[in-house]
Amino acid sequence: MRFVFAIVAFVAAAVMIGLGIAQRTVLMEPDRASMAIESDGETAFTVLEPDALEANPGKQEITVAGDGAIFISYGRSADMVAWLGSTPYQSVHYDPEAKSLVGEVVTTDPADDPQAETPTETPEPATTTPAPTATAPATPGATATPAPVDPEVLAAATPVGSDLWLDEFTGDRFVTTTIDVPEGISVLIASDGVNPAPARVALDWPSDTKTPWAGPLIAGGALVFLVGLGLLISGFVRHRRSRGPRRNLPKGPRGRLPSAPKPSRRNQVTAGRRAIGRAKRVVIVPALLVPALALSACSADYWPSFESEEAPATTAPATPDASVAATEAADPEEPVVEPAVTVPQMERIMRRIAVFTSEVDQAGDTARLSERFAGPARAARAANYKIRATLADHPLPPAIPAAPLTLTLPQQSTGWPRTVLTIAKNADDETIAPTALVLVQETPRENYHVVSQTALVPDTEIPEVAPASIGAPPISPEFKGLVMPTGEVAAAYADILQNGAASTFAPMFDLEASDLDEALNAATRKAEAEKANPTATLTVSTAAGTAPAIGFGTIDAGAIVSVNVIRGEKSVPNDGGTTGFQEGGSAAALSGFTGQSAKGVQRASDIQLLFYVPGVGAGEGAQIQLLGWSESLTAASEVK
Repeated sequence: MRFVFAIVAFVAAAVMIGLGIAQRTVLMEPDRASMAIESDGETAFTVLEPDALEANPGKQEITVAGDGAIFISYGRSADMVAWLGSTPYQSVHYDPEAKSLVGEVVTTDPADDPQAETPTETPEPATTTPAPTATAPATPGATATPAPVDPEVLAAATPVGSDLWLDEFTGDRFVTTTIDVPEGISVLIASDGVNPAPARVALDWPSDTKTPWAGPLIAGGALVFLVGLGLLISGFVRHRRSRGPRRNLPKGPRGRLPSAPKPSRRNQVTAGRRAIGRAKRVVIVPALLVPALALSACSADYWPSFESEEAPATTAPATPDASVAATEAADPEEPVVEPAVTVPQMERIMRRIAVFTSEVDQAGDTARLSERFAGPARAARAANYKIRATLADHPLPPAIPAAPLTLTLPQQSTGWPRTVLTIAKNADDETIAPTALVLVQETPRENYHVVSQTALVPDTEIPEVAPASIGAPPISPEFKGLVMPTGEVAAAYADILQNGAASTFAPMFDLEASDLDEALNAATRKAEAEKANPTATLTVSTAAGTAPAIGFGTIDAGAIVSVNVIRGEKSVPNDGGTTGFQEGGSAAALSGFTGQSAKGVQRASDIQLLFYVPGVGAGEGAQIQLLGWSESLTAASEVK
């Protein structure tokens, strides 16, 4: 029976080892799926649509070859269509019947109003031109040499550096990158936005070539082989010991069995060596076979993993949570409401803004300031640059930290303009108050501009808001669901700064949490100024600024509101003499007026404010809270 069991073990070992080796050879799937397409040579942009990126499961490896500069970016499909606008582009889709990529030239109608609703799906093409698929690599340099382009035209057409992209990659002649994007993401490929797009685009989907049962099969087969070998050796030993029954032989003359002649010493040695040689060969063969099989299956790809493996996070989380999207049936006729930005997108924007701000602040470059600042935030920095041009020791404007972002709250939007509220801490100095920024993107091809920058009030608590993947609903300035419409907050607080506790709006604000109303009280300021200069009369006026109120809805049906207030001061001589700005002061540097005037002098400060306005359901006595503020001198001159 031992021989039978040994044969069964050898057969089982051969099957197991054969299956294990087959999993790594003949049964192994290809390590990647590949498709490619040639550019039409006419359009400046190629867009890989979501169905093309999802033609095969797994991450997408994109390889682009062309003659000259190469640009690759990915972002939400609706944003990409909005950025392209009326520019023709080659749209690349996946044809499931042909199992290949196909392209067509798409031209959309331009939008009359940049604030109009933006299409959320790829529009029906006005003209379509099939683009051939490619199966062989294109020769580098197949496209024509790019012609020189007017810098202004190039600046308007280039997709490089757009805030709409979740990430971007650049190179020359050949670029390859791997991304892992969810549904609703497209890839934009271009050269410089003016010349034709790169000649060849290839998509690869690397496959998982792990064979977790190859190692156990090979190792198990080797173990079964050793068991069979042990059974075989045991069977031979047992057989040699029991060759058969001894026969009764006749006894010799003296009653003893005849003794056989003893073998010579030479024969004994030879027989012993032969037996030892056979035994060595029996032992050496499996001893060499088992390590060889073990080494062949030592890779981690050969063995199952018992650790909990979570799916890797996507590099472009650009769509709302599925649980949220599934709760409401989408109406195909209504525009899709999405948050203005994603968290990774906002982090990239903030890094760019932080670097840009540091550069222009150090250089005092007012001309470049408009690239990233608008409204009250731009006015404050422009005035600071002008003051520092005269007063070199005047402090720089408050810096904008790039990270960490403690809050990212994009407004929900269907088009443009888009608005985001973010709060960033200074990682280098925790004593500096966190900075709250409100950013606005007016059109798809414009970048986000900082319109408000405030420092948070100490120990302030930001109300609970929706996650960035959902975004905050925009609040209309006339919305009646709050204790005060957001469009009236600036004027009401300006009245408090002007009249103090006597203001009719004072009970609606929590003035105990901040002493700003006392520090900027008009009566207090007037008394201090006239005490310092009795020969001049100071008139202080406070009014709502011209910047529109921007509101972000909160979880408790309240709103975070950004507004600004303008504070004016006019100093007029009251003794028939003259008055002027303080010598060497910021107002004199800003105005350029350093003398004395019989008419008087005037100055204006812009106060940027961030409030929390409770909803009407917050209960009786709910008050508006000041979350952050900043004050900047923005204008100064002689009275005309």
